[in-house]
Amino acid sequence: MSTSEAHIPLDPNGPQSRLPRRFGRYALFDFIGKGGMAEIYLARAHTDLGASRLCVVKQILSEFALHPQFAEMLIHEAKLAARLNHAHIVQVFDLGREGDQLYIAMEYVEGFDLNALLRRCSQKKVPLPFEFAMRIVSDSLSGLDYAHRRVGDDGKPLGIVHRDVSPSNLLVSLEGEVKVCDFGIAHANDVVFKHSDLQMDEAIKGKAGYMSPEHARAEPIDARADVFAVGIVMWELLSGRRMYRKESEVPLLEQAKRAEIPALIKKGLPHEDKLHGIVMKALAPKREDRYATAGAMLRDLDAYMSDAKLVASPLKLGDWLMANFGAELIEQRRARDRVPLSNTSSAPPSPTHATPSIAPETNGRASTVQTLTPVTSTPPPAVAAAPRLALEIKPLEPDPPSLPASTVDVVPSSVLRARAPMAERRGRTGIVVGGIIGAILLALIAFFARR
Repeated sequence: MSTSEAHIPLDPNGPQSRLPRRFGRYALFDFIGKGGMAEIYLARAHTDLGASRLCVVKQILSEFALHPQFAEMLIHEAKLAARLNHAHIVQVFDLGREGDQLYIAMEYVEGFDLNALLRRCSQKKVPLPFEFAMRIVSDSLSGLDYAHRRVGDDGKPLGIVHRDVSPSNLLVSLEGEVKVCDFGIAHANDVVFKHSDLQMDEAIKGKAGYMSPEHARAEPIDARADVFAVGIVMWELLSGRRMYRKESEVPLLEQAKRAEIPALIKKGLPHEDKLHGIVMKALAPKREDRYATAGAMLRDLDAYMSDAKLVASPLKLGDWLMANFGAELIEQRRARDRVPLSNTSSAPPSPTHATPSIAPETNGRASTVQTLTPVTSTPPPAVAAAPRLALEIKPLEPDPPSLPASTVDVVPSSVLRARAPMAERRGRTGIVVGGIIGAILLALIAFFARR
């Protein structure tokens, strides 16, 4: 999430009024938001040796954490997801229970989720370069393909399916890294659909906007459901609008069941027919007509980017983010780092139940499918690991075909910074050599003068 967006108004009796505070070994100091299933905080994790690191703590609401089937499914899914160790998947540090609160602690990603990034681009009238949009999709597919192929210690597939691929769960860091988050409670979400004592609110229904037709019909799903969801994200990036309309007379869930895919409009992009073919294959209503794996879609997309000569490295993406949004984020990072935490050290930790936990040393990765309700104002510091429901995606105008950003030879600022010390060293070397030569000449002149 963007640090440049407004904080949630302070409720005198709300979660913000109790910050900063201790929560087990975590120091919670910023309230990010509250959704249909969890309260989400920015925190610092402390070790016995005094080290600390930033993380995101999601506290599952009591009515869900105390539901036996939900809690059991959440723990099962989070343990599976903790086996994931990939550059394009958000890492989970811990799963446990404090009092009656089930929680998940995960990696802090400083930057934006794709929703927030598109919203900021729209607000500042900065177009998202086409090659960066495709790089975000490509890296997301890489993380998903790894998760789909993951096997257990016995060599059998774990059968991990994300189930909630959407712009709010695709994170872009200021370093240009793309990570998929929220694997952890994906399957547990289905409990909400199947049990009348846990009501499905509008936030959960809104997830239908990225569901495959078989998922919307509550049929068994596999990795091809995630491929379909990526196809929707890609369709929306190319079209600059939502594929399924919330304002339609047909409910989102019914639109997802029908899977009536609007045709993509040509905008003069390189090899556009090939690009549209990739999207429409991912969005085939019948799963047997889709890409069989995320890896198969990734190979076609990477081949397209190579043919179209689209170069979008993390370095370039990070430089673009810093150039357009970095100043605000850096200032808010400084404000965040000034938050006093001294009064949290004396607070006694909450009683811990004997719930299985994922220790930090497992180096696992996961994400929690979070059903957040829309908030009236936007969460604070750039905690991209906290998902939000998507707002309306504004039209994105790609760079003109006559001058695509990928063909412009721009020297990244980090490279310029690296070159400056080299130039200084060369200058100092020249001065030293010149001084030595001058001294030798003076000595020769003096020698011949004495003769």
